[in-house]
Amino acid sequence: MSRRRRRAAASVRTSAEDVKGGVASGSAASPAAALHDPARIDAIDALRGGALCLMIVYHFAFDLRVFGVTNADFEHDPFWLSFRALIVTSFMVLVGVSLVLAERAHLPRRHFWRRIAIIAACAVAVSVASWIAFRQTFIYFGILHAIAVASILAAPLARWPRAALLVGAAVVAAGLAWSDPLFNARPLSWIGFVTTKPATEDYVPLAPWAGVVALGIAMGDRLARNGFRALAPLGRAPAWLRWLGRYSLFVYMVHQPLLLGGLWLVVRH
Repeated sequence: MSRRRRRAAASVRTSAEDVKGGVASGSAASPAAALHDPARIDAIDALRGGALCLMIVYHFAFDLRVFGVTNADFEHDPFWLSFRALIVTSFMVLVGVSLVLAERAHLPRRHFWRRIAIIAACAVAVSVASWIAFRQTFIYFGILHAIAVASILAAPLARWPRAALLVGAAVVAAGLAWSDPLFNARPLSWIGFVTTKPATEDYVPLAPWAGVVALGIAMGDRLARNGFRALAPLGRAPAWLRWLGRYSLFVYMVHQPLLLGGLWLVVRH
């Protein structure tokens, strides 16, 4: 084995399987890619933890509006729209990177499907909770839903990074450039291509976001081929940030109840 390959192999360490895992994955992941945590890279965990911190800031600001403390316009203000796009992009790219790590670790398929099942169960829980809290705008296809479905669709591309690059670019371009009123109906809106954003608290359609996952595969393959040296400084990120990235799905599932509960107590008094 060449010295370069030995270094690359040494940079990938297999973690113990844990159910608390991932946005984005999934996840919303996020959730995002604690979604497939077969092979851990400290720098990737740090990136995921950073994305999770941005998401918590976004949700805290959103919750302040829910309680009437602020009147921020999350639906139209370019700042908040861009902030959200950055967060979702980060999680979905990291889902693609995680698919590459899983492929290179040669994990059994049951590991992948178990992770998908966990993310899907969390997505259902989010839908149920949001239906109780926001009956008219509940989340029926948010980031966790997108991570679960996009992971299934993109997983075969982990072996073909060049194809992933082409497919990802095509899906992103199509999702941004083309729309049709046919997809405005809820049974089809999860695919994308809508002309009007659905009334829902979180909406992450497959077009363009599944394409971002595919682009993440291409990026992850390039990083892995170089032993993740480009991200080496992030491997020295604070332990708490890497911890957030390692358990991002768990943190994603508990952070909103904690934020909402804490704000309720503060506003109530």
